[in-house]
Amino acid sequence: MLKLATWVREKDEKWFGPFFAKHPEIEVCNALKGDVAIADVDGLLLTGGSDVAPEFLKQPIPDPSVLEQDVDPVRDQWEFAAVDQALARGLPILAICKGLQVLNLALGGTLKLDIPGHKHPEQKDNDIQSLRSQKTAVHRFEKVNSSHHQALDLVGEGLEIEAWCSDDDVIEQVRLRHYSFAIGVQYHPERGKIYDSLFEDFFSRLKNSRQD
Repeated sequence: MLKLATWVREKDEKWFGPFFAKHPEIEVCNALKGDVAIADVDGLLLTGGSDVAPEFLKQPIPDPSVLEQDVDPVRDQWEFAAVDQALARGLPILAICKGLQVLNLALGGTLKLDIPGHKHPEQKDNDIQSLRSQKTAVHRFEKVNSSHHQALDLVGEGLEIEAWCSDDDVIEQVRLRHYSFAIGVQYHPERGKIYDSLFEDFFSRLKNSRQD
């Protein structure tokens, strides 16, 4: 059976459940609930969550008050180690919201620690935020949902920007160049009904990874 490593909070299981249910051949290994060894899995899903703990940022923090207080250093430590190991093995990676920020930091990037306009209640579960996308992007969405107060600043090594917010150019989607499959999105595809192609592409890569 194929295995997918992830860390999914209990309150987010309802969002990811329908996508996982379409693929009973994939065992979802949730590190929140027990040890997950990246050496034994076929792909890595990085999901949303609280801010990355300050000790993992490796950048100046002029105003610590903008950071959320409910950080999870244990999760962060697991995710950063998981990214390093997944990249070393060439595993497919899908990084969502905080997951995109973790991927960016792991590749030497930095974050904008507080941004306006991307966490309004009506944006959270509705695909209303307009994007501008590169023509080369395989997955292109005209509008997406939005629920974050941090975003990418300096882009990590090897990452190519694929989409921006039309209003303020906040980075919304990246991919890792010269890598089989590593896509990061700032929006929340698990909450929408237009993102099946993104998840199906990712799940198909798990199967290809096992065959390789």
